[in-house]
Amino acid sequence: MTIAPTQTRTVTTERPKQAARAAQLALDALYRKLRPDGHWRAELEGDSILNSEYLLMKMILQQDNAPAATDDQLRQFGKMCAGLRRMQRPDGTWGQYPGAPIDLSATVKAYLVLKHFGDDPNSEHMTSAREQIRAHGGAEGINTFSMFFLACLGQVSWDACPAIPPEVVLLPRWFPFHLTKVSAWTRTMILPLAICSARRPVTSLPARSHIDELFLDPASKNRLNQPWDDGDPIGWTNAFLTVDKALKLARKMGLTPGRAQSIKKAEEWILERCGDDTTEGLGAIFPPMAYLQIALRSLGYERTHPVIQNAERQLDAFIIEEEDHCRIEPCFSPVWDTGTALYAVTEAGPAIADDERVAQVTQWLLDKEVARVGDWIDNLRPEDRDITMGPVPTDTPKSCGGWAFEYRNDWYPDVDDTAMVCMALRRAADPTVRDIWSAEPQEPDTFHARATNIEDLDKQQRRAAEAARRGVRWMLAMQNDDGGWAAFDRTEDRPWMEAIPFADHNAMQDPSCADIAGRIVESLITNGLDRQHPAIRKAIGYMKSEQFQDSGTWFGRWGVNHIYGSWQAVGGLVSAGEDPSQPYLQKTLSWLRDHQNDDGGWGESCDSYADPTLIGVGESTASQTAWALMTVMALLPPDPTKNAVEHDPAVQRGIDYLTRTQLDRDTDPEPMDHPVWEPAGSWREKSYTGTGFPKVFYLRYHLYRHYFPLMALGRFARLTRTPIGSAP
Repeated sequence: MTIAPTQTRTVTTERPKQAARAAQLALDALYRKLRPDGHWRAELEGDSILNSEYLLMKMILQQDNAPAATDDQLRQFGKMCAGLRRMQRPDGTWGQYPGAPIDLSATVKAYLVLKHFGDDPNSEHMTSAREQIRAHGGAEGINTFSMFFLACLGQVSWDACPAIPPEVVLLPRWFPFHLTKVSAWTRTMILPLAICSARRPVTSLPARSHIDELFLDPASKNRLNQPWDDGDPIGWTNAFLTVDKALKLARKMGLTPGRAQSIKKAEEWILERCGDDTTEGLGAIFPPMAYLQIALRSLGYERTHPVIQNAERQLDAFIIEEEDHCRIEPCFSPVWDTGTALYAVTEAGPAIADDERVAQVTQWLLDKEVARVGDWIDNLRPEDRDITMGPVPTDTPKSCGGWAFEYRNDWYPDVDDTAMVCMALRRAADPTVRDIWSAEPQEPDTFHARATNIEDLDKQQRRAAEAARRGVRWMLAMQNDDGGWAAFDRTEDRPWMEAIPFADHNAMQDPSCADIAGRIVESLITNGLDRQHPAIRKAIGYMKSEQFQDSGTWFGRWGVNHIYGSWQAVGGLVSAGEDPSQPYLQKTLSWLRDHQNDDGGWGESCDSYADPTLIGVGESTASQTAWALMTVMALLPPDPTKNAVEHDPAVQRGIDYLTRTQLDRDTDPEPMDHPVWEPAGSWREKSYTGTGFPKVFYLRYHLYRHYFPLMALGRFARLTRTPIGSAP
């Protein structure tokens, strides 16, 4: 493919017109990415562990060679290995994102896979990988989820893995550890692993595939390699290590009388939640969908069983096959992409009444509303546990709605997606609600007096607004006692759980976070909730308590990092009526001004999660610049003369960065790890700006560089009263 040279645009002094023109180009580009059925979804890019773990799963299941694998599958396996080689860095390591330090677990898994599939261990890329692994502590230092794969392949003893007793599925609700008290994704991961932990399946690899050379201490292959905390001998870490030893001893002595019953119960739990009538895979995310196949095979399920066939088909759908390599997505992101893109479109102007494409997108989102009750019901307040989900013949106070991240994941809708979708639907139905972000000074609680009554909307608009209203009810029911929201459950923070030996994915639980709370508050206000509502006031208190006092910023749980968290928290606070001139918000504004890069943009590396000195530091990106711009604009004083926004130096430089770096012709956005066609009006963005598990797994959303800059440019144009599409 021919790569067009980079084109830049000369920025004129008529900045609002330039921004409006750029917004129109971005809107056109985003529409070119719209799928025929009316939704957006681009690649959700993870890291090398997806290729590695897929192939490790095939090795465990003995589906890595003929006759279990077809010629097409063998060719695909070869391309996955090619994908691993492409992702290896010059120093021989694999990492979690471009520029990341070594990920020891990822490097060990990639090495094992490549060695098994025929790479010469004495070749340069394998030698350098091996030397790096040994220099960084050896294979005994990998995380527990990686150690499970090695145990299944006979490279370590199962005693090197933490015990996950399947009996957890039988524990009573009052017990400190219970499935309702861990995150939704952890539930779907640990129950298949609990079955494996009990059954201890082992597939023998040929001697040529063994990786003894990666271990510094051979004895470490037969023990759990998690250090005792000498500084806190009676702390949680040591307590759980003691429990782990006791569980393994009980197993050896046969003191597990409820094991058969618990395995059966765990199997039933899994099967209920992976039915293709409710979800596209267990949890609809890669890890449990891979663990599921191993667990069920250990229970005797044949490959011809319908559940296994569905599991294979659903996981294989994540594979992206190119001419010379394959890579794998961790899951699909259509509802998130579509809801966020629709919000950005409405910021630029079009609504249901103006554009058939908006109406089509709205209908697609309406069709994705979750209409069943999932695991989250168990954590609601008793008075809320009789709610229903989805459209009902007559609207009732107990009728709620929610949306999941993926195409179908009815067991696990989340309030983060629901908040974005509800904002987008209401804005598409009634453009007047966009005035929550207005250049005009507003008296408290007068905004909704200008919004259109739902009953006065046309049929399609009314359906969208009513669906959003159902989402509001569900979000209110899901609010935590601390005033914030988690992603998937109404819950509370239990820090001691992070000391559990199998909790090193850094996300054992799903507590409140300020970025979700901010988005939900904006969504609630957009959909008509009074700013004095107790839920809003409680959320304001929560977000204030989460602010970092030294910087005035907020942690970003689901986006990188303090730029993202501050954008979301500030958006919620200001939409709820907090005066941006208050010192605590002006501190945020000062921090953003101080961290603007010389090129006018903003950026923050994933490194900031591990190194606090790097918070707000990084190469400028289009998405993070957009987040920062929207935060700065929210924190400027309301000004009917439009001067505050148009003439603010930080806003000017940020807008100039976006208009200067916008592509003005169709091109491949190099440098990239792989070629991706982009239309004119888009931006380049190599950095990972999405967060899965902080310090563990990060994401690059390939539409972030489309819809977030459009959102910021559209808002700037509206605040400066410049029609979108006007010529520079």
